[in-house]
Amino acid sequence: MDVKTYLSLILWSNIQKLENRETFDIAIVGGGIVGAATFYKLQMRHPDLKIVLIEKEPKLANHQTGHNSGVIHSGLYYKPGSLKAKNCVQGRHELVAFAKEHGVAHDVCGKVVVATKESEFPFMDKIFENGIANNTEGIEKITGSQIKDIEPHVEGIGGIWVPCTGIIDFVGATEKMVEVALGKQPASKLVLGQKVIAINDKSDHKEIVTERLVFNAKKLIVCAGLQADRMAKKDHVKLKEKVVGFRGDYYELTDEAKFKVKNLIYPVPNPEFPFLGVHFTRMTNGEIECGPNAVFTFKREGYGKTDFSWSDTVDALSYKGTWKLFFGNVKFGIDEYRRAFSKRLFLKTLQTMIPSLTMDDIKPGRSGVRALLLGEDGDTKDDFRIEHTADSIHVLNAPSPAATASLAIGEYIAIMAEDKFGLK
Repeated sequence: MDVKTYLSLILWSNIQKLENRETFDIAIVGGGIVGAATFYKLQMRHPDLKIVLIEKEPKLANHQTGHNSGVIHSGLYYKPGSLKAKNCVQGRHELVAFAKEHGVAHDVCGKVVVATKESEFPFMDKIFENGIANNTEGIEKITGSQIKDIEPHVEGIGGIWVPCTGIIDFVGATEKMVEVALGKQPASKLVLGQKVIAINDKSDHKEIVTERLVFNAKKLIVCAGLQADRMAKKDHVKLKEKVVGFRGDYYELTDEAKFKVKNLIYPVPNPEFPFLGVHFTRMTNGEIECGPNAVFTFKREGYGKTDFSWSDTVDALSYKGTWKLFFGNVKFGIDEYRRAFSKRLFLKTLQTMIPSLTMDDIKPGRSGVRALLLGEDGDTKDDFRIEHTADSIHVLNAPSPAATASLAIGEYIAIMAEDKFGLK
């Protein structure tokens, strides 16, 4: 029986058993990879706990997890000592081991970071130093000719070879984490298609109200991604920052052009821009993706270029932090929007690393939406942020490399829960 069939049968069984409003030891809201990893880690550490994982969509990993680039990040870009750096490296090792043990599609294929002009060398040196400090194993600086040995169609004057970077099926990993956790404790449950609309404090438990069901749980953990700030407010957590969504569009290489990319090719990121830049990624299904760009989205969970939500738009544009970010990145913002609607401009960006690419080599692909926790001053809260109350834990910010770091984040939350919730 495959994972999807297994989870569907469990889901149907769970819904039948929830009519009497069971009480759980812990409820986890959010079925992306961070929520799944938290469920998995808690259940492995505490097999006797009865845990319910609640996801509003009809399937797991339906938003950021299922729409990202599928890259196992190495730890190259993150400030040494930060939660991102620590959890990325630890999580990468755990994720690869988990994938090997449970047959999740993956490939530790390595990547090149490519400098195309001398002005990029200082920041390339900086991220190389980060990699050394973060114990990113095997990294080395390489010349333009060495880049050619790895990626023959790339034109660069220098770069970094990162052999421990890889690719993985993050949706498959998410499903497998939940399957293993449910196998550990049959009384625990996965419930899909249940959007949480209220969280009420009772004398000795949390009451989690969805559109059709009510769950009682002694403790609550929320891993809600694009809805993290809204879920925190439902739980009466004071939060000044707001989540703002940025859509990223991908192109794909046509079958005739796939030979131009062997594995993963990244530019040296611009330190003034809060994203890594457009890159090339070989996916586990054999496709080659190019992207993503980064544009403000008028709908938090909108993946089309014209998707729109009045409530999401008003929510974002009435927040001064959004405008601070816009005004601080005017040129970048204009360039990103122009590329979003111009295949020719998108191609021009790709040609900085692979000049031989043509319009016929690329075709429109999928899109994803990133959740950014923005401060009132427009600062993108770059590091992971996880906070707690007496009986709840909220993952408020989990940007990339959260998927890579998911098992380490899950472990971090499990240890926090043991401390703050008094788990034995």
